[in-house]
Amino acid sequence: MAKTKQIRRHYKKAGLPPGTLIHIGERKMESVRITVIDYDENGFQEKQVSKIEDCFEFKKTPTVTWINIDGLHDVEIIEKIGNHYDFHPLVLEDILHTGQRPKFEDLENYLFIVLMMLRFDDDSQSIISEQVSLVLGRNFVISFQENVGDVFEQIRDRIRNAKGKIRKMGSDYLMYALLDAIVDSYFGILEKLGEKIESMEEELVSDPNEKTLKQIHVLKREMIYLRKSVWPLRELISGIERNESNLIQKATGAYLRDVYDHTIQVIDTVESFRDMVSGMLDIYLSSISNRMNAVMKVLTIIATIFIPLTFIAGIYGMNFKTDVSPWNMPELGWKWGYPAVLLLMLIVTGIMIYYFKKKKWL
Repeated sequence: MAKTKQIRRHYKKAGLPPGTLIHIGERKMESVRITVIDYDENGFQEKQVSKIEDCFEFKKTPTVTWINIDGLHDVEIIEKIGNHYDFHPLVLEDILHTGQRPKFEDLENYLFIVLMMLRFDDDSQSIISEQVSLVLGRNFVISFQENVGDVFEQIRDRIRNAKGKIRKMGSDYLMYALLDAIVDSYFGILEKLGEKIESMEEELVSDPNEKTLKQIHVLKREMIYLRKSVWPLRELISGIERNESNLIQKATGAYLRDVYDHTIQVIDTVESFRDMVSGMLDIYLSSISNRMNAVMKVLTIIATIFIPLTFIAGIYGMNFKTDVSPWNMPELGWKWGYPAVLLLMLIVTGIMIYYFKKKKWL
């Protein structure tokens, strides 16, 4: 369904020239929120501005500036900041077009990164995604998000309280910190999915039903979407690490390698979960088949027991008269004949049940 909506959105740009700025995606907030954090080793300032022009004064400062824009539906704001920082029109187009595949581009004066920020919604028990675009310049990082709320709050606290190296390093280290926060947030999602898979496996063994099958299919789609969002990260981080841009200091490369290692761990876990979910479908089919076999086994045993009983009842149900039949059936006129036949049926039933148990069919 999400893929169909994404394809449908492409129709908005049909026939338009490359670089045409149109927001393609869902409007997730009423107004755009712009925040600026400017810092160096000696101090910092943080403020929320009402106009994008208020951010432009930080371009010429030697300090590191982090401009964060929440909300992509206002094309004019994106166009203004693109013109001021001399961004390529295709970069602005990718920022406004949500649903992009994670990627990295080196445009000499700045680096452009697109990736997915994911979170697990406990209410709907599903993964919610949001596109995040990052632009790294000489002394600035500009981040574009679809909505308010992210995984960067710890980074803001580190800047405010001068924790770690972030205030002593440049804008490339800030970019690394943002990438690291997004990648690390995937581990929390994987933990939630792991718990969900374990719970579903227990349900599969104990009491599988149609609801379980639907949950498996939903989980399978989530794993496919998660793989699509995470798999390109390996190429993205590797491309940044191997890039020879002078915007990334050599000291930052070691930290990027750590992010790359985390990315590999995430990908390996996602692949393991995908195999587990695929196996869960086989377990479900096996459980349903075993349940059906058990039912058929009981019905077969019941039918087998009643075959000789039906045979006995059929013989004595013919009601032949002994005075006209050439065959002598004196038990038809015997007063204990009826109880004797019932007793015979019980004896036959008991013998058959004993035999079935001895063969471990019951």
